[in-house]
Amino acid sequence: MHAMPKASKGALERLQERIRTADRGWFFAAVADKVAERRQARGFSQRELAELVGTTQSAIARLERGGRPPRIDTLLRIADALDCDLVVELKPRRH
Repeated sequence: MHAMPKASKGALERLQERIRTADRGWFFAAVADKVAERRQARGFSQRELAELVGTTQSAIARLERGGRPPRIDTLLRIADALDCDLVVELKPRRH
């Protein structure tokens, strides 16, 4: 058995969290879910949202599946079309 190099508890916890959530693409999956929920709540089809945003229905479908991370300018246009504010936070890590 090989000894693992020492790592800070916080770094180890972050690594474990990334491993647990990597298969789901947790961050972009959360964004995708919120876009889809808000789009449906507003009664828009993917095609209607795409027209408001200036993109294609297939691009909205890919975003909602979490297929490709959206650009921030695209997210800003989507937020505007869905009458939402886009909130992005940077939180200091606990050390």
